[in-house]
Amino acid sequence: MSATTAGRVSRAADHRHSLHRQRQWALWGSYIALSVFVVMFLAPPFYTLMTSLKSSAEISAQVGSPWLVHHPTLANYWYLITYPNFQRYYLNSAIVTVVTVAVSMVISVLAAFGLSRMGFWGSQTLSTGVFLTYLVPPSLLFIPLFQIIGKLGLINNFWCLVLLYPTLAVPFCTWIMIGYFSSIPKELDEAALIDGAGYLQMLWKIFIPVAMPGIIAATIFAFTISWGAFLYPLAYLYTSSQMVLTVGIVSDLIRGDVFQWGKIMAACVLASLPPIIIYAFLMDYYVAGLTAGSTKG
Repeated sequence: MSATTAGRVSRAADHRHSLHRQRQWALWGSYIALSVFVVMFLAPPFYTLMTSLKSSAEISAQVGSPWLVHHPTLANYWYLITYPNFQRYYLNSAIVTVVTVAVSMVISVLAAFGLSRMGFWGSQTLSTGVFLTYLVPPSLLFIPLFQIIGKLGLINNFWCLVLLYPTLAVPFCTWIMIGYFSSIPKELDEAALIDGAGYLQMLWKIFIPVAMPGIIAATIFAFTISWGAFLYPLAYLYTSSQMVLTVGIVSDLIRGDVFQWGKIMAACVLASLPPIIIYAFLMDYYVAGLTAGSTKG
């Protein structure tokens, strides 16, 4: 082997070694950053769970670590499960969420289909306007919406939330669905029209089955908005029989300056179970739907 060839082999080996070291450092850096974020994001729910398993005496005690449970108890959970007001809050939240998700998805699918496939004048501008509507903060909308709901006679009626929550869910869900519908080849439209199918038949038999991951992603988003919203229920509901979970927990378990921390944390754990279960089983669809909605169309 000549000296020139040996030098090239040596430089190639040094280059591979350098790349390997860089990759090692990048991996270690990624693991450290992910570990920091995991600790930051999991610390609050872990503390919530630990506190929910403590008695009031242990919570107020000045000894021991607040992150550990020395005498675990399920008394807080049993109290809430058998508490009529909490049962009412849970039922109200479930009713509002189911109806809101159904209404939002019907509107979003029809709007996205019309904006992405029917090609009428101004559809592109309107599509952008629909998404920009989502960027308006709810804190700017709840006062004029309060006047509208008041004129409809729905103040302190949880059914008003069925009218309010779609204003938050429909714009974003429509944007997601526009991205999915736009990715479907137009040849399918032409073939369906030649076979005599109408637009509703095209939507039902072609677009909805193909865009199911996007529909699931939009449904999860609408569910999250409906289940976890706080500002609107706080502004429009004020009696226990009409409250949903987010405001019922705060209003019922905080009396003056007395915070029932064990019960509050147990209520938070119980309230978070439906979103956790849904995200655990449908996270892949949610990520796929958001990715398609943001890169296509």
